[in-house]
Order: sequence, then structure tokens, then C-alpha cells
Amino acid sequence: MSELLLPPEHRYAKIIQERHNEDGSELSILNLGPTHPATHGIFQNILLMDGEKIVEAEPTIGYIHRAFEKIAENRPFYQITPLTDRMNYCSSPINNMGWWMTVEKLLDIEVPKRVQYLRVIVMELARISDHLICNSILGVDTGAYTGFLYVFQFREKIYEIYEEICGARLTTNMGRIGGFERDWSPEAFRKLEVFLQDFPVAWKEFENLFERNRIFIDRTVNVGPITAEMAMAYGFTGPNLRAAGIDYDVRVAHPYSSYEDFEFIVPVGKSGDTYDRFCVRNAEVWESLSIIRQALAKMPEGNVYHADVPEYYLPPKEDVYTDMESLIYHFKIVMGEVPVPVAEIYHAVEGGNGEVGFYLVTDGSRTPYRLHFRRPCFIYYQAYPEMIKGAMLSDAIVILSSLNVIAGELDA
Repeated sequence: MSELLLPPEHRYAKIIQERHNEDGSELSILNLGPTHPATHGIFQNILLMDGEKIVEAEPTIGYIHRAFEKIAENRPFYQITPLTDRMNYCSSPINNMGWWMTVEKLLDIEVPKRVQYLRVIVMELARISDHLICNSILGVDTGAYTGFLYVFQFREKIYEIYEEICGARLTTNMGRIGGFERDWSPEAFRKLEVFLQDFPVAWKEFENLFERNRIFIDRTVNVGPITAEMAMAYGFTGPNLRAAGIDYDVRVAHPYSSYEDFEFIVPVGKSGDTYDRFCVRNAEVWESLSIIRQALAKMPEGNVYHADVPEYYLPPKEDVYTDMESLIYHFKIVMGEVPVPVAEIYHAVEGGNGEVGFYLVTDGSRTPYRLHFRRPCFIYYQAYPEMIKGAMLSDAIVILSSLNVIAGELDA
């Protein structure tokens, strides 16, 4: 059997024997994961160690494989949203909005400007929540628990806004084809205003706690650097790519949901190390706050919250019970009797971790013929073994944390 086909622990055992015979050094095998909390998800890295130095590494994924793509191919289009929730569950509304925009692109549905702005607000809240968790947990992994405990309360505030919008918190199942299932309540806007007032003060304090902290700097600067060329070769997108100096952002390169209406910069780093990834995410939080404020200021008047497409938009339940036309539309949509075009399309949004894409092929039936999710974590996690080779074990933890690998995106 080829050595490449052997399990890593078998190949490593042979290397250990050869090294021992050659120079008397003692190598060892260490399983980092799949259940250790430092892995931030259910996946494993089998490490060949020379003391605390990593000689080689091989990742193993698939522990929570859920066959989302195949499940989606057997579900009507409007029932696929709960599957997208469970990819990057730290910013699930972005996945929800991305899926609805994909279907709207398929059906050539023009969404009202107010709906587009509302989507921008909720997607930027999700980005803030995602970066807040990533950077505060990176602090925990370097030994600083205080920052995490301090800012975590604001993720709760974001979840309360989600709850006002759709009734859910972590996995939101937010929206429908053409918009939202209900208009935003006055309480949702009130909670949003309170968040915009209180959170920036706390986030500035969080930045001050870490960005010039000597211990944090020593643990993150020049740790896990990746060059722009290497990042491009591995297919990086999102903050991990921008930290390497490349200013690619889907919101700018391929605007959607009226992102072209807003002024914001794309933060970039230089060295692509753990510290740069941390700083880029910090800066993106400020840009997200600015975008939310602009969306509120430019919000069109009225209470429009969905496109006028009764053949695709599920009618309100109270109308289904009392209005025959609504009942007919509801029945036709649920039973898949409304035709969809035969098409092949791709649509992407800027997720918390990078480009979240949906490749959709339809054959005119009530379900997708083929649906593939482009999960940014699955793409850039392939570079992790190369990034930690030659590093210390403690460095491997903070590098993994700074990449923000979400297991739900690995095992879709």
C-alpha cells in the first residue's frame, strides 16, 4: 500500500521509528480534537510532535457530516433556509439572505429598496456578532478571559433584535422569497438604536484591552503568517484574505442588496498573521456599524417588507385561513405547483468568514436538481497544516482561533 494511503498515525509511527533510529530524538503523535474545546468545533488534527514543536499535521473532518446539499435537493426552495442556518451558525442570517437572493436571482424577482436595506442591517449585525465571537475567543485562547466576558453581552443584544424580527435567535430561518415574513416592529428598531449607542463604547474598550497588550502581541505577531500569493492559491476569501493584503470583498466586487449605496472601506493587513486577522476583524466591526447607520438614515418610507410576487411569496397564515385566493397560492407554493425556470446560476454574499456562495441548477421541478454551498471555512482550512508546520503547539491553537473555523461550514 502506498504510504500516502496509510492513516496519518501509521505514517507518523514509521517516521518516529526512523527518527529514533537516526538521531535518538523522541517524536510523538498528538490528537488535537475532535472533542477538545480548543478546536472550536468537531474536527481533528493529528499532529506529529517533536516536544512542543509541530513537525507535521494532517486534518480530519466529517465528524458532524449532515449531507445538507443532498437534503436540500429533496426539499422545496423555501424549506432550504433552515439548512443554511446551520453552516456558519455564528452569523446565520447572512446565509439566509444569501439563499433567498439566489432564489430571487433564479426567478428574476426585484426586491423593494426598503427590503434590501433591512437585509443589509441584519447582515451587518450578523457580521458584528461573528467577529465579536471570533476575536473575543482568540483573547481567551491567549489567556485573557475578561474581554470575552465583557463583550459577550452584546451578542445577546443582537440576538434580541433577531428575536424581534423573526422570533428566533441562533438559527434564525429569517426571511422568505422576496423579503421578510413580517415587517419589523417598532421595538426592533428601538433595540437597534440602543445597540448602536452602547456597543461602540464597549468595542473601543475591547480594542484597547488587546491591540497594544504586550502579552497578546507576543502571542499573535508573526504567528501563522500567510502571504497574499499563498492565500490566493488556497482560495482564501473574507478577513483571512484581507489580512494578507488583498482587498477583495464581495460587497464591493459584486454588490448585492444595494451595498453600492453605502460608503465604507475594506480594511486590509500586511503580514497575514494572527494579529493582522484580529485587527482586520476589529476594523470591519466599525465599518459594519457605519453601514447600519447609513441604512437607517436612507431607509425609504412606508411599511413594505416583501416583493409583490404572490406566486412565490407565502401569504400570511391568517389570510390563508380566511381568504380563498391566499389559500390557493399557499397550496400551490407548498405543493410545488408553481413552475421555476430551468437554469444554472451562482450567487455569493460576503459572509462572516468570506464568500458564501450558492451554485444552483434547476430542472423546472419543485426542488433543486443540484445545489452546492461554497463554504469559506472548508476552503481555507486546507491551509492550516502548512500554517502550523514548525510552530509550537500553543501557536497552533491561536492560529486556528484566528482563522475562525466553524465546523458547521466544514461538514455541510
